[in-house]
Amino acid sequence: MSKHQPIYVTQPELPPLDEFMPYLQQIWDNRQLTNGGPFHQQLEAALCRHLGVEYISLFTNGTLALLTALQALRITGEVITTPYSFVATSHSLLWNGITPVFVDVDPVNLNLDPARIESAITPRTTAIMPVHCYGQPCDTRAIQAIADNYNLKVIYDAAHAFGVEQDGQSVLNCGDLSVLSFHATKVFNTFEGGAIISPDARTKQRIDRLKNFGFVDETTVVAAGINGKMSEINAAFGLLQLKGIDAAMEGRRAVARRYTEAFAGLAGITCVRPADGGASNHSYFPILVGPDYPESRDALYARLKEHGIAGRRYFYPLISSFPMYRGLQSAAEGNLPVASRAAEQVLCLPIYPALADSDQQRIIDLVTGA
Repeated sequence: MSKHQPIYVTQPELPPLDEFMPYLQQIWDNRQLTNGGPFHQQLEAALCRHLGVEYISLFTNGTLALLTALQALRITGEVITTPYSFVATSHSLLWNGITPVFVDVDPVNLNLDPARIESAITPRTTAIMPVHCYGQPCDTRAIQAIADNYNLKVIYDAAHAFGVEQDGQSVLNCGDLSVLSFHATKVFNTFEGGAIISPDARTKQRIDRLKNFGFVDETTVVAAGINGKMSEINAAFGLLQLKGIDAAMEGRRAVARRYTEAFAGLAGITCVRPADGGASNHSYFPILVGPDYPESRDALYARLKEHGIAGRRYFYPLISSFPMYRGLQSAAEGNLPVASRAAEQVLCLPIYPALADSDQQRIIDLVTGA
């Protein structure tokens, strides 16, 4: 076992504590802790500017945002989605009484494969829920063309996609709605948090009512809403985090660049990269450990762990293999060969701005056998 401090797959970026204290003092002074207070309003405006979107609704976490997005568009029946994601993607469908229909992923970027979508559409299909996996954009044009042809809604699980652009435009403006996560492990975090990007003021109004129990005013309730509001403390922290986000993103790019150069030409190791026209925010650094590598993915995972390096087999196992999903016809492994292979080969290596060069070199040396 290594005597070094453990290195985790990611680490939250935190500003100096003394910079956060003035924000807390303001909250203590005005005594508004939630319900769309001043920091909440300021963060919504600041995020719209930073992300290049027009309407955003803040949530207490990304999962409640997913649940509410489905409610806002009144999605029912079946939704086509990916098995290669965090379980919240499909769980949000089950919680809304919707049947997930799993479709295989693209072998290059591991996003939902548009070529597989049409054959999965049935009379009960009402929407598509793709995921910008690892912050690498989906083929949004192809997905939208299919949705338009079959009159389907598109809700993007954009939990990983903060600040991601495609052809110079925010990927968050694609589809009918995009859902972000601001969880502690994300590129941009508010401790816990999330958001929905809306295309128009009317949709934002419906979402904002749904996340506050359906209230319109003190005595009027128009929908069976939920409590998804972000607190003032989380919003204030987000405002402070936003000041350092550009430097944090550059730090992630530098780590990713060094890994990519180190593994170029290494037999059996494939770095998962964005498709042409897309750019990653380097929220994760996934590699695929193929048969030409001297040992299996799990053996490499264990060897790194022995040296105090906690990589993550992300996403393993597939969502479709869990008990609540495996009985679905679309969950059959034979229906998902690319996703199944990726789940057996993927390993996310540590990436975060504060990762020391010496620690990254240890990781590189262990992977390359140097």
